[in-house]
Amino acid sequence: MSAPAMKDVVLIVEDESDVADLLRYHLGKAGFTVLTAPDGRAGLEMARQNRPDLVILDLMLPGLDGHTVCKALRHDPDTAKMAILMLTAKSRPEERVQGLEIGADDYVTKPFSPRELVLRAQALLRRLHASPRGEVVETDAFRLDKGAFEVRLEGRRLDLTTTEYKLLALLIERRGRTLSRETLLSDVWGYQNLIDTRTVDTHVRRLREKLGPHAARIETVRGEGYRFNVSPVP
Repeated sequence: MSAPAMKDVVLIVEDESDVADLLRYHLGKAGFTVLTAPDGRAGLEMARQNRPDLVILDLMLPGLDGHTVCKALRHDPDTAKMAILMLTAKSRPEERVQGLEIGADDYVTKPFSPRELVLRAQALLRRLHASPRGEVVETDAFRLDKGAFEVRLEGRRLDLTTTEYKLLALLIERRGRTLSRETLLSDVWGYQNLIDTRTVDTHVRRLREKLGPHAARIETVRGEGYRFNVSPVP
């Protein structure tokens, strides 16, 4: 008899007990193992000790705020690959995407639909658990190793989050082709319904920062989307 499949573990870092209880109920009903922490410091410690698959992180927390916790998780090699979904009550787009800029994979704005949040969590974890085929794609300075789940640039392994890796890998695989933001949201994030395309733009900006002098290889095609240039830009 085969062993039962392991449940994905979700850590909710949320100081509002009614919100935490609502999330715990719906995520538990969807089959997740759910942990909770009431503040940023406790959440960071629980993430380091329990290594959850996904952290649902409120932005406004007592002690350490969500931005500080997110940065700490991303800078620790033991937690850097965890999926992070940020909850925010901020309504201005530039405030909502700030979490993406420091390493969150996605965000949900309060008040939220529990069903939508569960679907977002499932989509993030599908991407995290996707089994890469053992294929290597090389294009001059870039080497994409799908088996090792890594991209090397001039021999140096790029330090990418799971979402950044998926995005860059897709652009490299389809190099020379323009991919719309809607296509990227579908193929990288797993969203079938259009959400704020700033999610894509923010991750592309972060990717370019990590590519340094090779940033121009990811080209913005005005009104269309993005493409990875086949040849280095002079």
